[in-house]
Amino acid sequence: MAYNPNKELKKYYGIAEVAEQFNVAESLLRYWEKEFPNIKPRKSGRGVRQYTKEDIEEVRLVYNLLKVRGMKIAAAKAVLTKNRKVASDTSVIIDRLQSIRTELQAISRELGEL
Repeated sequence: MAYNPNKELKKYYGIAEVAEQFNVAESLLRYWEKEFPNIKPRKSGRGVRQYTKEDIEEVRLVYNLLKVRGMKIAAAKAVLTKNRKVASDTSVIIDRLQSIRTELQAISRELGEL
């Protein structure tokens, strides 16, 4: 069987890993679980949260609405209720634009060194 570099190696991620990925506190993720029912990580027998890729995408969506776009919780809930698809697409676009910006800044620094 050939090696597939696109295959994900992990099925579940811990709350600390997810919090670090978004640079937020673990307590904030637990709070968002209460406020946004679509964020529902699996819990092990000992209550340890296990986030799947889908859970992380829900967190990303909420993060973009609250932290990037600066919405209040009630407004974010309304957006997710009425226009989940648009909010999801916007979240993906914002992530791509931020990635492109980072790349352009790196290129600019390299050109400045020449």
